[in-house]
Amino acid sequence: MKQIPLSALWNDLLGDLRDPGLMWQLGALVLSVTLGWTLSRMALSRIGRREDRGTMARFGVEGFARVIGPLAIVCLLWLSQIVLSRWYHVNLLKVALPIWGSLAVIRLTFYLLRRVFARRGEIGAAMLTFEKIFQLLVWIAFALYITGYWDDIYRYLDNMTLHLGKNKVTAAEILQGLVSVVVTLVLAMWAGAAMEERLMGVETLNSNVRVVLARIGRALLIVFAVLFSLNLVGIDLTVLSVFGGALGVGLGLGLQKIASNYISGFIILLDRSLQIGDMITVDKWSGRVARINTRYTILQGLDGVESIVPNEMFVSSPVQNTTLTNKEVWLSTKVFVSYDTDLDFALGLLEKAAASVPRVLQSKPPGASLLNFGADGLELQVGFWIGDPEKGRGGVTSDVNRAIWKALKEHEVLVPYPAREMRIIGASTVSGQDLGIPQETA
Repeated sequence: MKQIPLSALWNDLLGDLRDPGLMWQLGALVLSVTLGWTLSRMALSRIGRREDRGTMARFGVEGFARVIGPLAIVCLLWLSQIVLSRWYHVNLLKVALPIWGSLAVIRLTFYLLRRVFARRGEIGAAMLTFEKIFQLLVWIAFALYITGYWDDIYRYLDNMTLHLGKNKVTAAEILQGLVSVVVTLVLAMWAGAAMEERLMGVETLNSNVRVVLARIGRALLIVFAVLFSLNLVGIDLTVLSVFGGALGVGLGLGLQKIASNYISGFIILLDRSLQIGDMITVDKWSGRVARINTRYTILQGLDGVESIVPNEMFVSSPVQNTTLTNKEVWLSTKVFVSYDTDLDFALGLLEKAAASVPRVLQSKPPGASLLNFGADGLELQVGFWIGDPEKGRGGVTSDVNRAIWKALKEHEVLVPYPAREMRIIGASTVSGQDLGIPQETA
């Protein structure tokens, strides 16, 4: 079997072990590593001092902390290699540079992926599995580079020709195109996430305007990344005109609902009819607006259940927004009292009982009124205002009812039971047979 020798770089490194210049390389390596980690610590300490000033200064500190060190070391090793190559062999630095470069690529990729797909700090099993696979592939590529197999594999892929219609492409070109597309898309999505977080931190802008700018910016970045990557691969962009026509037909036939929801999302954000935190009711769904996306809006009910409502419903259906201009909401409750009750005293008692509940607004005092002369008694109603509808209505209504019941009991105001009197018109005596009761039972 023919033995494949190691790469020339590895052989030159073994030859440098007898070269006095090796000490200079070792010194440059140790100095680069020390300075790299020192610079990373200094940068982290400076960012840590800015961390208390706001959320913008804390953007990506936790993830980027693991990237600064390897990147700084790679830059210092590269500068050391340029300087020492004038007088000595730098084969040791040529080996150390791809080692730290691989570590920098791994950590930078992890940082970008987590900033894009795990922005809330929740890293799933699929993300961890992909990170392990990517890390293994990077170290395999480094091993192939050190042993000299990298160039052989690239030449083999470059000679592997594939026929795509009338065109011929090599496997190496396809891999390069895939890598360029993936890299540009990830960078565009990371830039979009960074821009969104920075826009959300600008308190001077309306929340809806911030969301619109973030959505439009991210969409433009992704479109630009796709066009740039396709042009980088060598695909003629004029072929997209055919795709655009097909997409227009698809939108007109099967995707009109999706397009309508996306357009409705931008309309909602721009006209400011809904904002995050509003208490709304649309169709059979009600709750607090937790998030407004370009296709749907998430409503969080008072019971904790989240409803995903398409944005088209907020444009084509009536929407009840209790917090559009102000958060004050009027509620009421009813009670029956006996006909013998002093009406003015009972009405004042109801108003005082409702006003004693903490959530009832004192700026708009409760008001009681006589609604109806009912069959069981006088029907009274007390209305009151609250300023925090996001906390629910059932709780405050229950508190008001309990306060009214306690007040009525203390002042001995009678709350009558429903009373019904049945009279039988006809003969003075009615037999059991007339009532349908068997003879032996009667």
